[in-house]
Amino acid sequence: MTASSADYADRAKRYLKAELKRAGVGYKELAERLTARGLQESEGSITVKINRGAFPAWFLIAAMEAIGASSLRLQD
Repeated sequence: MTASSADYADRAKRYLKAELKRAGVGYKELAERLTARGLQESEGSITVKINRGAFPAWFLIAAMEAIGASSLRLQD
């Protein structure tokens, strides 16, 4: 099976949404946490990034740190 970049973008989106849900953190709270860390984000900018699934690696790492996650589950 060959995966496309769209397949990986969809997986990244699903994984990040699942981790946010596990942490009980919504987009607004994530924006506040990232902004407090010096990364200016709004609820709207986060919504667009996550729904598009095309966010940079730094955003994924920053979001995971902001919610206190120490690992990312790569299985559905």
